[in-house]
Amino acid sequence: MTKATLKPLNQQSIVITGATSGIGLATARRAARAGACVFLIARSEADLKALTEELQATGARAAWAVADVADHAALSEAAEKCVRLFGGFDTWVNNAGVSIYGTISVTSLEDQRRLFETNYWGVVNGSLVAAEHLRKRYNGGAIVNVGSILSDAPLPIQGAYSASKHAVKGFTNALRMELMREQAPITVSLVKPAAVDSAFSKHARNLTGYATQNPQPVYATHVVADTILYCASHPIREITVGGGGRLIASFYSVLPGLAEPLFARFAPSLMRDRRSAWEPDEDGLYDPGENGRAEEVHYPMVRQFSALAEIRKHPGISSGVVAVLAGIGIAALLLNQRSRPTRSERLRGWIDTGALHDRFGGMAHALRRSLSEAGERAADLGGDARHRGEQILRGARNTSRKALKKHGKKAQRYAHDAGAYARAHAKEGGALLALATIAAAIGAAALDVRRPDSRIRKLGKFQG
Repeated sequence: MTKATLKPLNQQSIVITGATSGIGLATARRAARAGACVFLIARSEADLKALTEELQATGARAAWAVADVADHAALSEAAEKCVRLFGGFDTWVNNAGVSIYGTISVTSLEDQRRLFETNYWGVVNGSLVAAEHLRKRYNGGAIVNVGSILSDAPLPIQGAYSASKHAVKGFTNALRMELMREQAPITVSLVKPAAVDSAFSKHARNLTGYATQNPQPVYATHVVADTILYCASHPIREITVGGGGRLIASFYSVLPGLAEPLFARFAPSLMRDRRSAWEPDEDGLYDPGENGRAEEVHYPMVRQFSALAEIRKHPGISSGVVAVLAGIGIAALLLNQRSRPTRSERLRGWIDTGALHDRFGGMAHALRRSLSEAGERAADLGGDARHRGEQILRGARNTSRKALKKHGKKAQRYAHDAGAYARAHAKEGGALLALATIAAAIGAAALDVRRPDSRIRKLGKFQG
């Protein structure tokens, strides 16, 4: 596969759909601040003009085009305008989206189709237009699709929206594989935000009969925007923004039989906004909303940082943090061992440590023996595989060296792609493990400080 060469942001031209509110607005402002040329696409001409003037006033290069992402021809025209003005684009961000709050049974098929026209077909149209252009660029570029954590953990009341984002996830993964097959120099990233502090619920069509909101934890739009722009300059397959959403999705994936009854019972009440009045006539399903250029709507508690996303983006730094916290935890444990009575002494009163030692010793011996036997079997299998490989190789030499070379390169490419896929999933899992380690260390320190004989507290007093 021909690898894309992703430029620094200050050397890029970036196209952003849904650019006049929420995540798209935050992405446009931060991309312009980073020095990128920004091309804005949305349905509201007035908001596009105002935002372009705002960005140009800061010295940024910005332009706009009115287009509904459901219209493939309109997006193609917008892309051509970007090529005329900026000479092309390096990253295309499919961000435009709408939602419906209401059960599937009361949502009309017309409204559901319209939602899919924007959320799913908008991503399809944008991706196809972007891929057609980026294939022709020498260095290629990036397509960044904004999905949702609800593609992994659907919720009642947002059933149609969850289905559309699930479709976006499937399309994004399939497109990536097809571009790999044709060796196109294009990276395809899927960004999955959890609940975000935006006008999302205000723009949604509301059929519930009460005001709605995103359930906590809620993250600031700039947290997602920074992740989108990171994907524009780094080849990331898939990334989740918001550890709270990732935990909910993991719970649903591991225990769906338990998660679904809980979601059915509690999710609708968590999405109810008891502080606001119901305004059923104001939504952006068919026409642009009136409160454009609103980046944030300020929930009572908004998280300005996603540890999960940062760990995923900076695994080296995260490993260092985990090591430091682990060292602090070990130091606290050793310090507490000097107090009387120690935890181990209190435990000895009701745990037979000798029996435990014998049991774990036996388990360790059995494990070592099993590993030794597994190693011997692996060596035997390796020898057998090597012998068979030599036979196949000799036979292949006799038949066709050219064919062997061809298939060998193909096998090597497939192995490389499989390894990249495995590494991407391992990083996501590693991020969750690192996040859990950090939380455990902080929790242990917090519990220790509450103790009257806490060594950590004494150290703090000594330092003061």
